[in-house]
Amino acid sequence: MLTRFVLVEPSHAGNVGAVARALKVMGFGDLVLVRPRWPDVLRRPEALERASGAADVLAGARIVATLDEALVGISHVCATAMTPRDFGPPVAAPRQYLAALAPRARAGGEQGVAFVFGPERYGLANADVYRSHVCLRIPVAPDYGSLNLAAAVQVIAYEWRLALGGFDDGPPTVTGGPVREPPADAPAVSGLLEHWREALLAVGYLDPASPKKLMARLRLLVQRAAPTASEVHILRGVARAVIAAARRRSG
Repeated sequence: MLTRFVLVEPSHAGNVGAVARALKVMGFGDLVLVRPRWPDVLRRPEALERASGAADVLAGARIVATLDEALVGISHVCATAMTPRDFGPPVAAPRQYLAALAPRARAGGEQGVAFVFGPERYGLANADVYRSHVCLRIPVAPDYGSLNLAAAVQVIAYEWRLALGGFDDGPPTVTGGPVREPPADAPAVSGLLEHWREALLAVGYLDPASPKKLMARLRLLVQRAAPTASEVHILRGVARAVIAAARRRSG
């Protein structure tokens, strides 16, 4: 089961190095940066110094242009944010949520799990939070809730490692019952929703002048359903048929 940590628009090279160290000490190494401030951030002296023995994590990290690229192969997306969003995913404390997620992930019920962190100054954009399955909120003192990026990554990495059984327990043996295809990854779900948006526009159900929160609600619905790649293919086929029928009617 794949575990990935994603930093969106990190602005401090030192923080990136400290994140690499936080991941390595918890046994993780898949790090992806989306549009970092410095194109050479993985080689900057501040990053290498703060990595402190985790230079291999920096060397293996990837830089991509979009969050979609960062989430290829990922079927369960965990945003990290201190403030809940209207119409966003449910908000949960990491320990309780990850304890419930880990057995399913270890048994092959997910392609991969990603933890997404926003820029140091202002956190994740609403659109990035909306595309996630959950918004993890680290419990902090009510009068001071500011966490350094690397510190937040360390907390989440520790909680995920704890949920997975630490370093002593081997993977559980899963027997009996049908083996279900893992859910489609996040880019596939985004593609499905864009196809649905086109279909809903074609039949006049979605008003582009007043879309309200329809697509955000549909995203929540689809993410709760966790469709497989085959199911996404079927649902996109339905959308294509709806668009074709609308065009025949209008022609």
